[in-house]
Amino acid sequence: MPVERALVSVYDKSGLTEFVRQLAGRGIEIVSTGGTAKLLREAGITVRDVSDLTGWPEMLGGRVKTLHPKVHGGILFRRGEAGDRAQTAEHKIAPIDLVVVNLYPFEATAAKPDLTPEELIENIDIGGPTMVRSAAKNFESVAVVTDPADYAAVAAEISTHGEVSLATRLELARKAFALTARYDGKIATELERLSAASGSIELGERPLLPERLHFAYARRQELRYGENPHQRAALYVPASSAARGLAAARQLQGKELSYNNLVDLEAALDLAKEFRRPAAVIVKHNNPCGTAEQETLAEAYVKALACDPVSAYGGVMAFNRPLDAATAEEVAKLFVECIVAPGYEPAALEKFAPKKNLRLLHLPEWNNAASEFDLELKRISGGILVQEQDRHELAQRDLKVVTRRAPTREEIEAMLFGWKVCKHVKSNAIVFARAGQTVGIGAGQMSRVDSVKIAVMKAQLPLAGSVVASDAFFPFPDGVEEAGKAGATAVIQPGGSVRDSDVIAAAERMGMAMVFCGVRHFRH
Repeated sequence: MPVERALVSVYDKSGLTEFVRQLAGRGIEIVSTGGTAKLLREAGITVRDVSDLTGWPEMLGGRVKTLHPKVHGGILFRRGEAGDRAQTAEHKIAPIDLVVVNLYPFEATAAKPDLTPEELIENIDIGGPTMVRSAAKNFESVAVVTDPADYAAVAAEISTHGEVSLATRLELARKAFALTARYDGKIATELERLSAASGSIELGERPLLPERLHFAYARRQELRYGENPHQRAALYVPASSAARGLAAARQLQGKELSYNNLVDLEAALDLAKEFRRPAAVIVKHNNPCGTAEQETLAEAYVKALACDPVSAYGGVMAFNRPLDAATAEEVAKLFVECIVAPGYEPAALEKFAPKKNLRLLHLPEWNNAASEFDLELKRISGGILVQEQDRHELAQRDLKVVTRRAPTREEIEAMLFGWKVCKHVKSNAIVFARAGQTVGIGAGQMSRVDSVKIAVMKAQLPLAGSVVASDAFFPFPDGVEEAGKAGATAVIQPGGSVRDSDVIAAAERMGMAMVFCGVRHFRH
């Protein structure tokens, strides 16, 4: 379909002038509104006002300007239908072949700290989404452009062929409907902040668990396969907004990422973000097999690896500091699948260059890792479970000493470190630790005492003088007794068992200090 007339009405005006200048240069009539028309005229482009096309002025403070049969008739009429052609001719409706529209920044407005209910409502775009939907529905005759990133490609097609191809019009229509779906979903969610109980509209906080969830995600890349080779998989990111967190990481080298790589990298990233000092995290099958926090990154890595060097083989790693040459030299001695870090020194990249399959991910926005919804989702048959993310941080003042012997300063430091790691280990979780270093990890067992035994069995370093962190209470004394026999001198656990007194008595018999923190960290 040759492009003879374009309707242009945008909020985001980036790249617009050059794009429209190319259209006008092809003899395409430009119809526009308000601020868009003003910008184009100032750039020397001839523009016809929408009010001139419709014969009606803008009304109701600009709320009504494009909601008119001469606009939507021109967009929606089917060029191949004799009845549509007759009616548009009868009513002198001119065809509109290209619609260039993007929407009021509702999401940005909704995020303003001093927002009023009136401002929220007024920034709900009506005319824009209506034109977008009309053009997208009639993609067989009309091209709709909602993203400035598409200007160059559309202009090139028109310059070469005088029209936008059917395949491109279809893809643009899909993109347009994805935009309006996400836009309406955002509006529906934000309107949950409004209440009318007092007889007037009031604006409150956004609910943590909204009445409805609206998701609009775009496929970023297909993965080689899912958890297993017979399962297909892909990575999706929020549509119409910049990717964040691990999904935004830039891969510097290595082969394609797999589904399992990304799952393990996310687990490693989440744990590495817990620490303020230089830290190294090694993850295998979604569980940390070594973690350390030290004065230098190289020292942290060496101590993390020492916890379980066998399991570390073929694992993934996260560092909370840019990787330096000294650390890279140590890491390069081991077979590693993936590394994520906030940066890499040039000398570190040189150390890794020979390892062509090693995937290096650069994530400079280390703390900007929140999802579109600050919620965790898990599928069940027929629905999804939604929960608040576990962001609890424990402080020394939260600890309650329940044994006669209070822990030493060194034991407290080790317990607080072990507790951070324990939070990221699959339940039932047991972590033996010293200050700034894990020395034994037991994960994912059906009984807590078995997790203790596995942590002891896997420990490569002496456990004498270590502390033990447990993600939930000890239901029986046996777990504490096994830890004491292995050499642990102190225990941190939530408490709350009906047998707390028996468990405390076991710690007393073993000469161990015990503290309750009152918080559980199950991780299923």
